[in-house]
Amino acid sequence: MTKTAKGAVGLTARQSRFVDEYLKDLDAAEAYQRADYKAKGRSAENAASRLLGNIVIQEAIQERMDRRSERTQIDADFVINGIAKNITRCEQGAPVRDRDGAPVMTEGPDGEVAPMWKYDATSALKGYEMLGKHLKLFTDKVEHDVSDRMADMILEARKRARHGDE
Repeated sequence: MTKTAKGAVGLTARQSRFVDEYLKDLDAAEAYQRADYKAKGRSAENAASRLLGNIVIQEAIQERMDRRSERTQIDADFVINGIAKNITRCEQGAPVRDRDGAPVMTEGPDGEVAPMWKYDATSALKGYEMLGKHLKLFTDKVEHDVSDRMADMILEARKRARHGDE
C-alpha cells in the first residue's frame, strides 16, 4: 500500500475515504463511488464488496465505529435501554384529551363516568419484537418429516452412487 492517509495505518487515501463514506449509510457501492473510484453499477458493487473483504479495511471500519460509539455514547446498551423505556411508556397509556386539553370522559359498563385512556399496543409490541430479535427468540424452526420409505430410497441412492450403479 502506498500513499497512506494520516491516522489510517495501511490504508491508501482513497481507501480511507471509502471507509468514511461507508460509515455514513453502510451502502458499499455508493461509498465506493463517493470515494472517487471509477466503476459504476454492478461493477461498483463487486469492487466495493472486494474492498469490504479486505481485512485492513474491516479493521479500519470497526475502529472508526468504536470511536464513534465512544464519542456519541450510543452503543447496544443505549439502544436496548431506549427500546425498554419506550415499551414502558407505551404500556402506561395516556388520557385521551379533546382539542382544549380537557380529558375525554366515557361511561363504563357499570354506568360510572371516568376519563378515557389510550394504550399504544402497536408500538409496545414493536419494541418487544425488536428486543426479541436481539435475543434471538424468534428463530424459524423448520421441521422435516421424512417417511421410512423416503429414507430407504435415499440410502439406496447413496449406495448406488458409491458403487457407480445406475
